[in-house]
Amino acid sequence: MDSVKHLARIDSLCSGDLAAEHGGPDVVLAGPGYCVVRLATSHETRTGDRAYRAEAVQDLHALKEHFTLLLDDRWGRQQVPWGMGTLVVRVERGEVIPEPWASMTALVDELSLWQPHDTDRWVALGVADRDPGDEIHLLALVTETDPP
Repeated sequence: MDSVKHLARIDSLCSGDLAAEHGGPDVVLAGPGYCVVRLATSHETRTGDRAYRAEAVQDLHALKEHFTLLLDDRWGRQQVPWGMGTLVVRVERGEVIPEPWASMTALVDELSLWQPHDTDRWVALGVADRDPGDEIHLLALVTETDPP
């Protein structure tokens, strides 16, 4: 794990042109005013070994907590972890949820969320572990769209 590299990536998203972030090997989602990147990915958790997958989920949640502490030191204590359950229900009822928040409901159960000082952007961290046919990912989201 290279914390400095990952924090630099988050910083570049906070200060750079999000519209230019549509490519690259770490980009998961991108669109007007937002970008979601992979900070870390599990390895070989698609094999069906539930114990190994559960351990990898715990590891990536621990890594998320590590970054949460680093970002809390930088921007102040995060808002209360934001559960995505309410947004899932709102989507199911047909409410239009703006991107990237709508897409994040399919990927993560909870986000840690900050609004960095002197920016109009939001930063969120989440662990994407819902799809047993995919690896587990620690995701960082930077967006200009306020949470719904």
